[in-house]
This record gives sequence, structure tokens and C-alpha cells, in this order.
Amino acid sequence: MAKAIASTPKVYVIHENSEWVVPLRAAFAELGTPYEEWFLDQGTIDLRSAPPEGVFYNRMSASSHTRGHRYSAEYTGAVLAWLERDGRTVVNGSNALRLEISKAAQYSALATAGIETPDTIVTVGRDQIRPAAKALGFPLVLKHNRGGKGLGVRLFYSDAALGEYLDSAEFEEPIDGITLAQRYIKAPLPYITRAEFVGGKFLYAVRVDTSQGFQLCPADQCQVEVGKAPGLADVSPAAAPAARFQIQEGFASPLIDKFERFLRAEKIGIAGIEFVTDAEGYSYAYDVNTNTNYNPDAEAKAGKYGMRAIARHLTGLLESRHARAA
Repeated sequence: MAKAIASTPKVYVIHENSEWVVPLRAAFAELGTPYEEWFLDQGTIDLRSAPPEGVFYNRMSASSHTRGHRYSAEYTGAVLAWLERDGRTVVNGSNALRLEISKAAQYSALATAGIETPDTIVTVGRDQIRPAAKALGFPLVLKHNRGGKGLGVRLFYSDAALGEYLDSAEFEEPIDGITLAQRYIKAPLPYITRAEFVGGKFLYAVRVDTSQGFQLCPADQCQVEVGKAPGLADVSPAAAPAARFQIQEGFASPLIDKFERFLRAEKIGIAGIEFVTDAEGYSYAYDVNTNTNYNPDAEAKAGKYGMRAIARHLTGLLESRHARAA
């Protein structure tokens, strides 16, 4: 983390995964935007000092602990509080981080905004999961409350299968102790939709194919640990999209306005929101990702680029709030 000293205002990127920042660096270079990265793994914050001037973009991930950065999210929380204390411009501040590291908090916030989510029961303690599952009924999905990368996401069709998993060494303890039991939403075709937003405005929607395996899919619903996409055995390969990720031209949905209002209410500037639509046409949002990444092949084909949009947005904020000296 940079020292809090007076300097020329710049964009500060808060993160813990350098690989995810590579396309953003290139976008800043194209624009000539002054920026600095704060890699928040370990360090100090002198609360007696004032933060530097600039625009701060928080990209801390809920899955940071899986990369050996156990306390990066907590450290980021302290840094964001410090920045907000002194009125700095923060994109995806403390509230965004709060939602990033808690799906339970996401679902409550989405419900407040009138956005449907799958029926979910929050459990603490392994012995609480099976009763919660019985209350929901099968099939259902287990997932970690502090997720990312499909952490702890598994599909179960029966109480017997769930019990076998819970009694085995394969059970994955969530980092925050909270496991979510969630009703499984079966889509008629093997895909979910991820809507991307920059500056609180809709950028594009990407259709993510779930029929070809789960390793590269960014969505929780794609990460269920079964041999093939659950409940989709009746879908022929010809029915699946030709590519794992496809940006949808002319995409329109009443959900977009709801998502934009939700992001404004929660003070989230940049996010990807994932949802799935069932056979009856009802859509359910199940993940809000505030450190969103983009698929380069899909973007190249569509000619739309998320990181470039982010760079332009942050540069615009820097120029409007910290006018450069002539």
C-alpha cells in the first residue's frame, strides 16, 4: 500500500490479484491515465494521516483467501473506512465490499430492491444444513456465503446424497462459517446471464453456457460438482451456444432497470449481476460480483470491452473531481 503523502491526484486500484488487473493497466495506458496499484495483502494504515488525493477503485475479491491472502478483505475494509472518513472519491466502497463478501447480505439487499432471488436458508454449523435442506426440498444447491470461484457449490437431488456428503471428509468448511442452502433453479437451456454495469449503467449482457463443464465459468450456478450440468441431460449439444461466453446484442430485460436502481441504492459503481431464468420465464438473481472480470474472446467478437469502459469511467471521475493543472 502506498504511503499517505501529498501527490498529484491519480487513480488508485485496490486489489489482491495482479493477473486480473492486466487489461486495466493496458486501458489506462491507452488513455494516459495516471494510476497506482495498492496490493492489499499485508501492511499498515496510519490513521493519523490523510489519504492521498485521487479516485480509488476497490476490486477486492471474496475469494482472496483462496490465493493465500486470508485477511485482504478485512484489510481493505479498514482502508475503505479511512478513505471514506476523509471524503475521498471511492468507487465500490465499504458497502460494496460488505456485499461482495456475503451472499446473504446480497440477497437481503436484492429483496429490498424488489429483485427475486432463489429461496435460501442461512446455516451456521454443519448439523444445521440437513434440516434447512429438508425445509427447502430437493434439488438444492449448497454454497459458501463468502464465495467467488464457485466455492462450496454443490448440487444435491436427495437427502441421502446430502447426508453422505455432510458426513464425509469432502465437506468444505466456509471461511466465515456460513453455508447457504438454496433452491436449485432449473433453466430450460444450459445457460445463465450475467449483466455488466460500469458507472452504475448497463454495459452489456453475456450468455454463459453451462453445458461444457464448469472450470472456466464465472458463475456460481456453473460450478456445481457433478459430471455434467445438472438437470440438463435432455438438452442436445446442438441446443447449446457455440461459445462458452456470448455477448448478447440488443439485450433487453425489465431486470436491467431494477439492477441499476439496486446499484445506485447500494452505492456500487461497477458490478456484474448473474441471474438464471426458469422454464416458466421467472428470473432469479443469485450473485452480485463487485470485482467483475470479462471474457476477452467474447469481447473481441462483440467489439465491447469492459476494462476499457472502467478505465474511461475512472479517468472521467479523476478529471472532473481533480482538474489537472495546465
